[in-house]
Amino acid sequence: MITSTDSFKVLFHLRANRSSDIRFIVYARITINSKRIELSTKQLVDKQNWNEHRGMAKPVNAECKALNNYLEQLRSSYVACYREMFLQKKEITIETFRNEYYGTGDEGYTLSKLMNYHNVDMKEALSWGTMKNYFTTQKYLEKFLKEKLKKTDVLLDKINYQFVTDFEYYLKTYIPLDHQKKLGNNGVMKHMERFRKMINVALKNEWLEKDPFKAYKLKFNKFERGYLTEDELLLLEKKEFKIDRLQTVLDLFIFSCYTGLSYIDAVNLKPINIVKGIDQQDWIVTQRTKTSTSVKVPLLPKALEIIEKYSHDIKCFSGGTLLPKISNQKLNAYLKEIADTCGIEKNITFHLARHTFATTVTLSNGVPIESVSKMLGHTKISTTQVYAKVIERKLSDDMQILKQKLFRKQTALAESFEIAK
Repeated sequence: MITSTDSFKVLFHLRANRSSDIRFIVYARITINSKRIELSTKQLVDKQNWNEHRGMAKPVNAECKALNNYLEQLRSSYVACYREMFLQKKEITIETFRNEYYGTGDEGYTLSKLMNYHNVDMKEALSWGTMKNYFTTQKYLEKFLKEKLKKTDVLLDKINYQFVTDFEYYLKTYIPLDHQKKLGNNGVMKHMERFRKMINVALKNEWLEKDPFKAYKLKFNKFERGYLTEDELLLLEKKEFKIDRLQTVLDLFIFSCYTGLSYIDAVNLKPINIVKGIDQQDWIVTQRTKTSTSVKVPLLPKALEIIEKYSHDIKCFSGGTLLPKISNQKLNAYLKEIADTCGIEKNITFHLARHTFATTVTLSNGVPIESVSKMLGHTKISTTQVYAKVIERKLSDDMQILKQKLFRKQTALAESFEIAK
């Protein structure tokens, strides 16, 4: 049983990685009543970027910041597990804690254990941005259990179709206490989609016999993804700001409009990522952070011009990157300021640049969708079709070409007919 002398501490530290002398594995050292247990987080970090005294990465780049965010989420999950054992008056030792956290106890697998398992063991296959969304879904599930079911956890075999639909209704009617907006239909569906993926992990591991989502269907509302028109893009290209932060953000945005790179992939570009392609011209060769998919993009003149502009920038030189780094949150805030200044009445975010590359820069200028898909790093053409809407001008141009071809054929047939007579 738990006594007043029980203690619980979590410290992250490094262990040598057999395959590398630079990248070390981060371990969680959990101390319970002066006894230790060490759990691998399966995360790697450069030793020079680690602060051993503070037990966290030095916030020198986006990767280290994302790692620190993830470690804090892990710490919270460890503390939550310990607190739950304490409230249930269970014996807490390093062995019982490990079993409780990973779901290997005698009482069976629970939803909390499934979420902890998924968010730890799936981390190496998913980006931080994706994992952050899973942690948010986990928080909503925990709120649902506490507020609606008056529980802190539930056995997996107790999760049925009604549980699933009740959770959906909870999300749709949930009113945030802070200034956040209420969840829309698609926001609710994204949480349901992530919940279903967690349940699929349980099914594959045979922790659950029946699929509670078998009769459930996700209902996303379709909407047109935004993009800049040719005139709007030209307006931004011609705009010059005297305020450095706004000009830098505008340059990054336009760079993405002409390369299709996401925020994280653009700001992490290094000189090594610029290589000579099959045409002996400069190409970007990198991997998508989100999916690790290979990306190869021939550099258009405007994108190359922006790279050259920052080739002697002190911040880029010190960080070893081609372009300046700025947080995604600040960048999107500044983009709204830029849009207002330029009179563009659209919700401009950095991701809009990727849509603009697909639609306005490439597809509308006759680049085949297969090539666009490859440059965006998509594995399926259907994914590209969501981004790339063929605009009316392109449809009009295509039909004009068709009209001209048909007219020439008809004229040639008429002339042949006259000659035959």
